[in-house]
Amino acid sequence: MNVKRIIKKITPHFLLDFYYWLWAFLGALMYGLPSRKLTIIGVTGTSGKSTTVDFISKIFEENGDKVASISSVRFRIAGEAASAKGYGGPKEWKNQLKMTMPGRFIIQKFLRQAVREKCKYAILEVTSEGIKQFRHKFISIDTAVFTNLSPEHIEAHGGFENYRNEKLKLFKVAKSVHVINVDDQNAQYFLKIPAKKRITFGLEQGEVNLKNTHFNLQVLGSFNHYNALAAISVAVNYGVSLEMCKKALEKVTGIPGRMEVVSQNPLVVVDYAHTPDQLEKVYRTFSNWSENPKPQTLNPKQIQNTNNQNSKLICVLGSCGGGRDKWKRPVLGRLAAKYCKEIIITNEDPYDENPLSIINEIESGFSQTLNSKYQILKYEKILDRREAIKKALQLAKPEDSVIITGKGSEVWMCVAEGKKIPWSDVNIVKEELLKINK
Repeated sequence: MNVKRIIKKITPHFLLDFYYWLWAFLGALMYGLPSRKLTIIGVTGTSGKSTTVDFISKIFEENGDKVASISSVRFRIAGEAASAKGYGGPKEWKNQLKMTMPGRFIIQKFLRQAVREKCKYAILEVTSEGIKQFRHKFISIDTAVFTNLSPEHIEAHGGFENYRNEKLKLFKVAKSVHVINVDDQNAQYFLKIPAKKRITFGLEQGEVNLKNTHFNLQVLGSFNHYNALAAISVAVNYGVSLEMCKKALEKVTGIPGRMEVVSQNPLVVVDYAHTPDQLEKVYRTFSNWSENPKPQTLNPKQIQNTNNQNSKLICVLGSCGGGRDKWKRPVLGRLAAKYCKEIIITNEDPYDENPLSIINEIESGFSQTLNSKYQILKYEKILDRREAIKKALQLAKPEDSVIITGKGSEVWMCVAEGKKIPWSDVNIVKEELLKINK
């Protein structure tokens, strides 16, 4: 029984809102309203937030600025280029909170630390749930960034429109600059909000695009072009040159749990993808079907498996969080059936829900894939996630690709009665590969 969830359900909305507002106010007051002494950049959207936060941070660090950042991946202050100017070495630690956007006191405490460390910028990953719970209140946000929008947290917000409206609130409080992905079909809603300055980006349209910026990313996934363009849009607004942006971005070789390459032969990649849109983008990156051209962002070593017509795409997937977003489970199954040659459905974060029920709902999506061209060759249901990963690695030949999605860099698996099990997809892959290769 989740007592907190029950209390939320029976408490009137206005009292909950007051409670959230009060805690946000007290947190800011306790730590001396630190955001007033920083330039705050908030990044929101469905996908790409963590990567965009990381890209922006790396550009500022390369420029010699001291910068703090919070994402679902980590907390970070400064960087090597900043420390070279005498600011002190970089400090970072994993986000172990199982919350992309931390609670109000944690954020304010971190911003206070950033002030003490003499940071100039702070980049925050801002979520719809965080906005709904006023975690962004009493943070003086200078720039708001919109990456993209697709269905997510629909049940929690009571519909896609409500979900989008929560994202829009970030732009309504941003003081100066709005950075917007104009390729996204929801851009029109963000463009309507007044701003002192607006910067648009897109692959071919927008003020910042691939025609007027040139860079060669070392990270997997053509969709990361959008994240890079968003980061460049922010940086140039604050006076960073395009040359510096290019230099910083081309140094980034990977982000924990985001298209993270753990092995080359077979190619094993761990990614956080847990929405249909995210999952399809990941699968398309590695599909060897002729209708899916290889993304230019793959370097020769990383692309060698996907170019082999005899290679298989082996997919390990679950569904993000028990008790939420049940609508997407068969959709994830449908996508896996479309792109993967072998599939292993497994546990992810069941919380208080029966994990086998979640797995069965994903499986139900396989029958919805009507086109015989996409029929799966083989799939298994393995509840134990470690065993599922182990099985996928055992199935893989050197020319195959194994894609493990859902948890990324998360350090916990959340199960019944509020229990958390220490977890790392990446470490498990490494451990199991060592056993196989002995």
